[in-house]
Amino acid sequence: MASGVEMRLFIAIKFSDDIRKGLITTMHELKKKNVGGSYCPADNLHLTLVFIGETQNMEGVRQAMDAAPFVPFMLTLTDLGNFGDLLWVGAKGGQKLKAYVKALGIQLDAAGIKYDRKKFEPHITLVRKASNIHPQGISVPKKEMMVKRISLMKSEQKNGRMVYTEVYHVGG
Repeated sequence: MASGVEMRLFIAIKFSDDIRKGLITTMHELKKKNVGGSYCPADNLHLTLVFIGETQNMEGVRQAMDAAPFVPFMLTLTDLGNFGDLLWVGAKGGQKLKAYVKALGIQLDAAGIKYDRKKFEPHITLVRKASNIHPQGISVPKKEMMVKRISLMKSEQKNGRMVYTEVYHVGG
C-alpha cells in the first residue's frame, strides 16, 4: 500500500563516532594533498546497502526490511578507491553483510519495490568530481565497528544541501 507522499529513500549503515572520525581524517588528508571536488558533509557519511530512489511505498520498504533476516556483523574500513571521478573508502563486512543485502533484495522484489540493482560494492563516498583520483600517500585508518542497526534514510534538499534523515530502522 502506498503512503501517497513521494520520498527519496535508501537503506544504509550509519557509522559509529570512531568510524566517522576515521573517514573525516581521510578527507582532511585528501584536502592537504590538494584533492579538489565536492566533499561529502561529515553528517552525511554512510554506507548505502540498497538505493531505492523515489517511492510512495515507504510501508512496503519497512516491511521488506523487517522480513530480511538481520544478524549483527563487524564492518571494517579498507582502502581508498574510485569509480571514475568519485573517491571512496571501501568497507568489508564479510558474508553476513553480503547475505543481508541479498535478503533485502529478495524482500524488496517480493514487495514489488523498485530499487537500483547495481552489483553491491561496499564503499563510502568521500569526494564527488575529484580533481585527483589517485592521490599518493593517503592511508585510511583501519577502523571497525559492530553493525547492530540498519537505517531507512530519507534524502531531501534543504537550503541548497542534501539532508539525510532516518525514518525507520531494524536492529538496535
